[in-house]
Amino acid sequence: MATTEEPGSYYWSLVETVWLPLNQSWNDGPDKFLRQFRAVPPKVGHLYAAHWCQSEACNGGLDQFFSNSTGLLVPDALDGFRAIGLTEWSVILAEAMCFFGEPYPRERADRRKLLSAWHGRKRGERDPFSALDDRFFAWLRAEPDRWERAADQYAKAGAS
Repeated sequence: MATTEEPGSYYWSLVETVWLPLNQSWNDGPDKFLRQFRAVPPKVGHLYAAHWCQSEACNGGLDQFFSNSTGLLVPDALDGFRAIGLTEWSVILAEAMCFFGEPYPRERADRRKLLSAWHGRKRGERDPFSALDDRFFAWLRAEPDRWERAADQYAKAGAS
């Protein structure tokens, strides 16, 4: 009897290999984290960063992703979504990144300082994120398991 894989289990099997060491290095500063992150295979890095973006956005919107330690992964998540073929999410994330200007601030304190002017307002008044979150969630409602399917397909591409 053939078994079916749970959506997302294949990509997660790759991400899981780097999960703890990378997560534990966030608070050591962006430079140390990025050295460690760039040492993982690019495919795994794409999946790791994109996973964190979609996970944080699903939990609390893009504001949560930018505000948390995981926000140092934003440029890498953008690369990840592009590599995985999730054009819709890469467009949304690229638009959200414009809020921070160039270069994107990897330091959490720098991002939080820029966001502080918006915090304390009602959610709907937090531009540009509320409109971008709405687009993100509309896309998720239309295809609830697309992330898992796309991530698995990307993870399996070129695998022996």
